[in-house]
Amino acid sequence: MAFMVKHVVGGQLKNLTGGLTEEKSDGDKSEAKGMTQEEFEQYQQQLEEEKQERDANFAQRKAERATVRTHFRDKYRLPKNELDESQIQAAQDDVELPTELAKMIAEDNQEEEHKQSVLGHLTNIQNVDMNHLKGKAQATLEDLKNSAEKCSVM
Repeated sequence: MAFMVKHVVGGQLKNLTGGLTEEKSDGDKSEAKGMTQEEFEQYQQQLEEEKQERDANFAQRKAERATVRTHFRDKYRLPKNELDESQIQAAQDDVELPTELAKMIAEDNQEEEHKQSVLGHLTNIQNVDMNHLKGKAQATLEDLKNSAEKCSVM
């Protein structure tokens, strides 16, 4: 019903207004006609270059994000995602982790190495005096050296 009313009244309304809407669209075309052919081609080329630059930057950022995700997947032994790998390959440039994240990862790795060492495990045990243990270990090593020097068989 609304279609019929619009169709019947719309045609008559255009006749009353004198087709002003059509003149506006012609006005947009006249602005483009105001440029010479060379200027128009340069403008189109500039737009295309800007678009390519934006696309390259976007692809680079996507690859950086994919690199971060793959790093965390490797770290926590999660399954790999083929989409991330394809985004990294599509970037063509060497994609590296952001410097701040790389620093954080290095600190985490140092902490994990310390926790995995013998001293790291000993610090987790309550009521352990580390200085006392180090002293005993050094004394034992010195005793072993002295006994090795005294032994004539060796």
